Amino acid sequence: MIQFRDLTLARGARELFAEASLQLHAGWRVGLTGGNGSGKSSLFALLRGELTAERGHYELPATWRIASVAQETPALDTTALDYVLDGDSELREIEAQLAVNTPAEALGQLHARLADIDGYSAPARAAALLSGLGFTEDDLQRPVREFSGGWRMRLNLAQALISRADLLLLDEPTNHLDLDAVVWLEHWLSNFKGTLLVVSHDRDFLDGTVTHIANIQGARLTLYTGHYSAFEDARAAQLAAQQSTFEKQSRTIAHMEAFVARFRAQATKARQAQSRLKALGRMQRIAAAHVDTPFDFQFPTPEKSPNTLIYLNKLSIQYNQKPVLQDLDLSLIPGARIGLLGPNGAGKSTLIKLLAGELAPLSGQREAGRGLVIGYFAQHQLEQLRPDESPLQHLARSEPHTREQELRDYLGGFDFRGAMAEQPIAPFSGGEKSRLALALLVRTKPNLLLLDEPTNHLDLEMRQALTTALAQYTGSLVLVSHDRALLRTICDDFLLVADGQVRPFEGDIEDYISWLTERRNQRQSTNPAANDDKTSRRQAREHAASERQHKLNSRRPLVKEANQLEQRLSQLQAEQHSLQTQLADPAFYLQPDPERLRQLTQRQQELADHIEQTENRWLEVHSALESIGEIE
Repeated sequence: MIQFRDLTLARGARELFAEASLQLHAGWRVGLTGGNGSGKSSLFALLRGELTAERGHYELPATWRIASVAQETPALDTTALDYVLDGDSELREIEAQLAVNTPAEALGQLHARLADIDGYSAPARAAALLSGLGFTEDDLQRPVREFSGGWRMRLNLAQALISRADLLLLDEPTNHLDLDAVVWLEHWLSNFKGTLLVVSHDRDFLDGTVTHIANIQGARLTLYTGHYSAFEDARAAQLAAQQSTFEKQSRTIAHMEAFVARFRAQATKARQAQSRLKALGRMQRIAAAHVDTPFDFQFPTPEKSPNTLIYLNKLSIQYNQKPVLQDLDLSLIPGARIGLLGPNGAGKSTLIKLLAGELAPLSGQREAGRGLVIGYFAQHQLEQLRPDESPLQHLARSEPHTREQELRDYLGGFDFRGAMAEQPIAPFSGGEKSRLALALLVRTKPNLLLLDEPTNHLDLEMRQALTTALAQYTGSLVLVSHDRALLRTICDDFLLVADGQVRPFEGDIEDYISWLTERRNQRQSTNPAANDDKTSRRQAREHAASERQHKLNSRRPLVKEANQLEQRLSQLQAEQHSLQTQLADPAFYLQPDPERLRQLTQRQQELADHIEQTENRWLEVHSALESIGEIE
């Protein structure tokens, strides 16, 4: 287990958290949450041995292998598949020893160890990881240097996943993934047998992945049992007295209720209406958990919109000299709130660029209505920020005649307050630069928002504020996002971008995830290269059977003891209840019997001791069972 005892961690003169005492047991999957700068990355650095604590102690098993995602990827000639396999250092060491002259006895030991670590199927497992993260079969033999920065980060993630780590540290693993890969990673991590600490600002991802939340708030590190929604419920209960938080979401709720009222009776919209009702109920519960958010902004009411915002007729698009979408017909009208769905590489971002006018069509017609004002957010927007200028200078450049105090008040809604509004943005984090880009976009009063992954690098509080602002926004929008909570809450309709076509998707996010899963299964069933060869499969089955038998032998006596302890505990508790009932009966004291009273109170203490001992042993047994794992 990982154990903190009165641990205090600081950066410079500022304490991140103080006197933290908690235990993280082996096999737990823990989401680490807290605002930007609260100490999440510093805690990871502490566990990696890169930082030391100011006070207190922390312990973790000396034999644990710790893996995290590398932040840099050199331009190597190594193939993607080999680069991922390099993440298993023991595998590579054994392979190196097998490649040289080795005595027969040592050779047998090496092959035995290779079987123990499932080394024979490692290439197939690496290929499966890469496939899940969006790489094609052709990508496996491409050199690392040919991939862009975002795809190299996926390679680093795959390298960490294959490492067979006892402790896996993941810091925002979904930032460079699309929804397909996020769903795959969520499923993979939910079956991870080691201990996981993950920083993520995607609430659905946390809900599907973690068993506990460790939250840093107000220089305190607090452990909560359950997924992220359970944590928000717990925080909401703590803050329930602050009813003003619900007022911040009143317009969001009104928008969703209006959608339900309009479309509940329509067969094609019934599923989405039901999804809105579920999201509405969840939003009302979690709002109080964000009462102390530093963000408070809204999109201004846009000027009058044209009757047709953008019209696409028989349009074809290519990107990097490759055809992407064919014969596209699309008409955006005022009030449209559309989410673009589709697998990686299908053309969602390309379509957004086309709508924004940043990409010319190969053929066909794009017409924009008179009076159209587009607010376009994409990752390259961050590159257009001026690193030597402050947030205040960025805003004043576009509004030179607006009073400075008005600009400061506006920036304050995005948490650029005081001196921070005057500092050059060069050292700002990705999240802070994204907030500034959004602040500049909001200020333009667009009547059509085109948002391509707007939540990348944003923390949970800013995502909540953005969701609330978008729900209140009265203009039109088209959204690409891997944040399911944002898609579920904001979009009224979905378009599926797949196989060179764009068509309406009649269903909700859960239906789309089912569609993705079925599509992935079909692709794998028709792709023999995605499976092991016969020898690898046989060896994997033999190893799995051996491991299963070992687990069974280890679990059997523990399960038997657990059942015995439960029976014993039930008997003790029944006797305790009977004794307490007897001592609580006034008739027992009508004819006092001091000796009998002494015997009963003594027995009462004995029962309490026995129950405590039995419960402690029961917890030890179940902890041992959890460490062994379930029989698959």
